[in-house]
Amino acid sequence: MSQFGIYFDLGREHILDINGYDHILFVIALCVIYQLQDWKKVLILVTAFTIGHSITLALSTLQIVNFRTDIVEFLITVTIFITAFVNLFRTKSALTPSNFNINYFFALFFGLIHGLGFSTYLKSMLGREDSIVTPLLAFNLGLELGQLIIVLFFMVGAFVFVSLFNVSRRDWNLVISSAVAGIALTLMIDARFW
Repeated sequence: MSQFGIYFDLGREHILDINGYDHILFVIALCVIYQLQDWKKVLILVTAFTIGHSITLALSTLQIVNFRTDIVEFLITVTIFITAFVNLFRTKSALTPSNFNINYFFALFFGLIHGLGFSTYLKSMLGREDSIVTPLLAFNLGLELGQLIIVLFFMVGAFVFVSLFNVSRRDWNLVISSAVAGIALTLMIDARFW
């Protein structure tokens, strides 16, 4: 298998690994207000997250920025909690996403923090490589595909509950966002670094 293929698979597997469910929770918190017909907006949202984490992943892998792992892990749980918590206070009209909403900001800005978390994993793999450009690109594209797979499954689930079982969008948002916020709060307590 080519170097590109190896790192692409590593990126995809890393985001889909159930042991790394914190990133899955964040993607779900970002996407819960959307429905299947909003797929273009969701694609932009997920790509904004990829751009955010790609920047800090590259900077950290190149040793330009460096943060303590325990602080990064705590901040990742904070990003999940904030995103889910904000969803709880959306009005009915805010559940019909406009061209821009705060989740785009969360995806890009909080993606920077998540990239630092990905970098710990990737740095250990890149120690043997002469050039990191191809592995970084491949890893990020693999992450993007993994996120899109998560989103696809989640959006189909949302369609089933909201469109077929007539669960209101408000109730769907409240249940999913409350569950994600609760899990994130538990993770925050477990990951505290002080």
